[in-house]
Formats: sequence, C-alpha cells, structure tokens
Amino acid sequence: FSVGQGADDVEAIVCPGLDGIVVPKVESEKELDEIDAKLATMETRVGLPVGILEVVPIIETAKGLWNAYEIATRIRRVRTLSLGAGDLTRDLSIEWSRDERELDYARSRLVLISRAAGIRPPTDSVWVRLADDDGFEDSVRRARRMGFQGKSCIHPKQVEVVNRVFSASPEELAWAQKIVAAFDAALAKGSASILVDGEFVDYPLAEKARQLLEQQPAEEGKE
Repeated sequence: FSVGQGADDVEAIVCPGLDGIVVPKVESEKELDEIDAKLATMETRVGLPVGILEVVPIIETAKGLWNAYEIATRIRRVRTLSLGAGDLTRDLSIEWSRDERELDYARSRLVLISRAAGIRPPTDSVWVRLADDDGFEDSVRRARRMGFQGKSCIHPKQVEVVNRVFSASPEELAWAQKIVAAFDAALAKGSASILVDGEFVDYPLAEKARQLLEQQPAEEGKE
C-alpha cells in the first residue's frame, strides 16, 4: 500500500456494502496507519461509520511473520490475519511441498498470535496445485486442525471443499450436543468433571463443544 496506486484502489472500491480490504505483504504495524487514515477518509466521504471497514493483512514474509502480533494489534480494523505461503516460502528460500510441513511453524505462530491479540483465528494460504484435489483437501483439513477459521481460494471449485471441511459434521455436532448436555447436568448436581463414553470431560472440553455449537449458522426461518 502506498500513497500512489494503493490509495487510488481504495478510492475506487470503498462503497456501502463493502466489508473490508485485503492488504498483501504487510511487514510492519506502521504500514497500517496510512491505510487506516485513508479508509477513514473514504468512509466519511461515502457515508459509512468510521472504522466499519475491516483490514485483513496477508503475512507472507519473514519480517511480517516476526511482527505479526504488532500488526494484529495496531489498528482496530484488523480482526483477521491471513497467511501467504507462496511469497513466504520464496522469501525464506524453502520448498513449498505437497504436504506443507515446512509451514507448520508459520501456521502455528499465526494461530497463537491471533488468539493472544484477541482477534479471530487466521485464514490459511491458497493452494496452487489446481489439478491436485486430494492434496487440496488434505491442506484444508490440516489448516482446520491447526486452528484456522478458513482458507483462501484461487479457483471457484475450491470453495465447496473449504466450506464442507470447515463446517461441523453431523457426528461432530452430535458429540458436542452430548458433551454439553451431560456437562450441564453434572454442573447442576455440583460436579465439574465427568466421563462421557469413557472420555474425561471438564470445563475446557465442555467449552470447546459449546463453541462448536455456537459457531453453527442458525436454522433458516428460526430466530
């Protein structure tokens, strides 16, 4: 982002109905100040509440990864970070392999920093091997297991896989409902640790199950 082309892009796209902007290769929290100020000017110009537009920084260099906490906490517009594996692996001179094990540190760091900063879980990098559908689904599942909330897509065919993998399965929902019901019943009787189908359940596991249920979209037509 710069006073030149980046600022012109913001002027061209800010309008009612816009949720926010994605900013590539953010390396320093100070870079966000200019973006914040420009968005505030445009929000005022088009009649939007100042601060309503979100900024999603893509972390895709070693410097950006190192400064990710400061980037996440610099301005209130940042509510999600995004990982960019292509440029990150290029910057670090490492191979971007099919199993992506070399991304484990970067992924874990962004998930941890997002939680520490009090923002939403991050969004994972794109998958560029468009002919490798199995590899893509493996990558999506790995991102979910590691704590991401979603994954960036570069082709329409990828959207269905991401939505499916990041949605709770009927089995997961049934498990969560059973855990919450059993734990709440135990709490009512004065116990905060129980066994459910041989699994030890206390506050952390019960809250995890509750969060899973709360993340599900409301049924259509149901308030």
